[in-house]
Amino acid sequence: MGKRTKIWLITATFLVALGLIIFASAMTVHDWDFTQLNTAKYETNTYSLSDEFADISIKTETADIVFLPADNGKCKVVCYEPQNAKHFVGVQDSSLIIQEVDEREWYEYIGITLGTPKITVYLPDDEYGMLFIREDTGDIEIPPNFRFADIDILTSTGDVKNEASASETIKIKTSTGDIRVQTISADTLDFSVSTGKVIAHSITCTGDVRITVSTGDTKLNDITCKRVLSTGSTGKISLANVIAEEQISIERNTGDINFEGCDAAEITIKTSTGDVSGSLLSEKIFIVETETGNVNVPRTVTGGKCEITTDTGNIYIKIQN
Repeated sequence: MGKRTKIWLITATFLVALGLIIFASAMTVHDWDFTQLNTAKYETNTYSLSDEFADISIKTETADIVFLPADNGKCKVVCYEPQNAKHFVGVQDSSLIIQEVDEREWYEYIGITLGTPKITVYLPDDEYGMLFIREDTGDIEIPPNFRFADIDILTSTGDVKNEASASETIKIKTSTGDIRVQTISADTLDFSVSTGKVIAHSITCTGDVRITVSTGDTKLNDITCKRVLSTGSTGKISLANVIAEEQISIERNTGDINFEGCDAAEITIKTSTGDVSGSLLSEKIFIVETETGNVNVPRTVTGGKCEITTDTGNIYIKIQN
């Protein structure tokens, strides 16, 4: 190692140690409260609304979104937001509009931002028209106090927890965020994730339940519907007490598929290396095919068709008494 290299290494080590000492001293002064390092200025703004509206549209980037019932019967929106990236809140054409207005220059994005913006929507009524949300990294939470005509939510990494019902369609799409729905009713459910999870239970659906995943897992409990249609790559899917009037159709590559007390007039399962196992509530005519996997299914000759196809996956199905 040359003399010049040694000098540079010693200098670099000294500067790193000096930086750590300065950082530790500064954090000690602030009782190790990392929020003190925040360079963004936040403020809380309350927007009271008196105009009536039916639909709700929200477009924002990083803010968490929470819906709550209004105690005094009046609508208001409370935004915890950066001073230079506030939200427009108002009623236009019978729609409540909440939209981020980012007026920051490029250099204002440089700094340390530790705070999380939040939008809290207090609604006086329990029934509304269209709920439309476009989000990026923030989480979304909708309690069971409300009912909409349609719910359409699109987010990237944020989690979505929905307990609100819809008379028509509930559509939720996210990338790495999780989707959790419970104790709801709708005509159609349409969920789509990449690596996130889909967890749904206690659902009554007059139409289809559609679930599209990549590597995310899916868990369905206590669901009645017309059809369950799910496609995916490596994500596992488990179904418990899922009753479809017409069809359950599931396609996976390496993900396992498990049933517990489920049923449908017709069942179609396709997977590559994933195992298929569990119990059904009524007899089926089993049509099974696997290359190297083991097969153990009832030798029943009545009921609807249950077709299961795998490559190397095992198939174990029984009829629950």
